[in-house]
Parts: sequence; structure tokens; C-alpha cells
Amino acid sequence: MREFKLGPATRDAYGEALLELGKENPDIVVLDADLSESTRTKKFGETFPERFFNVGIAEANMVSVAAGLARAGKIPFISSFACFLLCKGYDQLRVGVAFPQSNVKIVASHGGISIGEDGPSQQSVEDIALACALPGMWAVVPADQMATSALVRKAAEHMGPVYVRVGRPKAPIIYPDGSPFELGKAFVHRLGKDATIVANGLLLAEAFKAENLLRQKGLDVGVIDMHTVKPVDEEAVAEAARVSGALVTAEEHLLTGGLANQVVQAAARTHPVPIECVGIKDTYAESGTPEQLMEKYGLTASHVVRAVETVVQRKKKSSPVLAD
Repeated sequence: MREFKLGPATRDAYGEALLELGKENPDIVVLDADLSESTRTKKFGETFPERFFNVGIAEANMVSVAAGLARAGKIPFISSFACFLLCKGYDQLRVGVAFPQSNVKIVASHGGISIGEDGPSQQSVEDIALACALPGMWAVVPADQMATSALVRKAAEHMGPVYVRVGRPKAPIIYPDGSPFELGKAFVHRLGKDATIVANGLLLAEAFKAENLLRQKGLDVGVIDMHTVKPVDEEAVAEAARVSGALVTAEEHLLTGGLANQVVQAAARTHPVPIECVGIKDTYAESGTPEQLMEKYGLTASHVVRAVETVVQRKKKSSPVLAD
């Protein structure tokens, strides 16, 4: 059974990656909305004070300043809590970033409900949906330290707006150093004969735990890391659907507008199969420990296991040959 050691939070990996990028590229500038200690942009600010701008608690203004800097040829990274940056700065993201395709990188921390006791006012459950709704905006949810470092670097290289969600809790270490990542290309770990789980963020480790549990029950299940939610890797979805005949999505986000929507649409376009979706149903969460919240709102390996078992039964019912 594969076990994972806890590594740094993905927000910590972002802070380190940003510092390294700053050393390599003098055009990278960083803006924060008075939360640099939490978003981990503080190290960049201390090292490159002339390229760091704390705009105060003014997320919408921060987006507009970043859009102007992008027009001047800079590569601005802007950071705050996901709920503040996406919700408070949405009109500016729409008009100043998405519409003109400004080269702004939005890296938001404290994504999802795993931030725990801070409660629903700071738990972002709709940020991926909001980012995906903006034309031309790419949306990325890395799973661990290595993935975050690699994908933040890829975001800096990409010409155009990119949204990256990072988290507060320590993240299980899944990838070794040097693992290859590309924006828009899923990391396909394995395709299963019975079903394949398509996950990202903290739910990727839960997907692997579920895979182990299901193997003990005689089911052959694969796992895909769909770190880039938009544009979704349609080729990977289609191949998984063809090989497995059933898919399960798993994400720390509302089921509306996030990974589930992207995968379901991709499968419908390329190779329709039964699909079950694990995520936050149509609700906000409450205050509690991360473990309590992930269990209550259905975001653990046991919930993924039940979804796989359900979709496998659906697959059998839809195929007379398999049902016999």
C-alpha cells in the first residue's frame, strides 16, 4: 500500500518558487493585499523590495495595478486568499485581465475548506468555477510541493492569464523531484480496467488511498492528476474513458463549475461513459478542523471508494456483456 509523508503546504512551495523565479527574471513583480505572511510572498518582498508592492486590503485595485504592470511588459504575480482575490476582484479580473488577455498570474492561497477553523467567510469553494468562467483564463490546482514549484514556473512562462490555487495545510508528498509537468496536460499515473479517478489538489492523495482500498476489494482502478482544470486535457479524459469505461472525479471544490464540470463535458464530447463526482455539494461549509470538514463534506478516500463502487455498478448495468 502506497503511503505518503507530509510535506510543505503548497503555499510554502509557491513562496519558494516565486523567490527563485525572481532571481532568474527581473521582469517578475509581485503584489499582495496585506497578507504576504500568509500567502508566502513575504520572502520575495524582503529580497526584492523594489519589485514588491503591498496594496493593502484592496484586492480589486491590486488586480488593476497588475494589469497595468503587465501592459508595461512586466510579469506580475498577485496573491491573497482565494475567496478575497476572486470574489472581490472579479470585475477587474474580467475587464482588466481576461478581456485583454493580460499576462497576469493569480496565485491564491487558502483554497478550499481544508483551511479549517477560519470558517466559510474565508473558505473558498467557488474560486475554480469563477476562474474557469473567465474566457482565456487557465486554472491550475497542484497537489504537492513538487507540482506547485513546477506549475508556478510553467505559469510564469505561459503568455496570458493563469489562476493557481494553493492551500494552507501540509500536503502529502506525491511526486519526486524532477517530475515532468506541463500546463494543460494531465499527469496520468495509471488507467484502471474497472474505473479511473480524476483528481487534483489534496484529493489526489485521497484518490491513491481509495485505489489501494479498492484493490483489496478486487477492483482495478487508475488515477489521473488533472492539475490543469482549464483547459482540461480532453485527450487524457477520452483515453481514460475508453480504457476504463467509467470515471470518478474528486476535488475540494463545489461540484458546480470546477473539475467535475470540465471532465464531464470533455467525456461527453469525446467518449461518454458513466461518471460519479466527489466534491462539495451545493453548500458552504462551517468552522471545524480540516479533518472534520473533509469528512463531513465528503472529501475523503472512503467517499471516493463509494463513488467508484457506484460507477462500476452503473457501468455493468449499462453494458449487457459486463452484467452477465
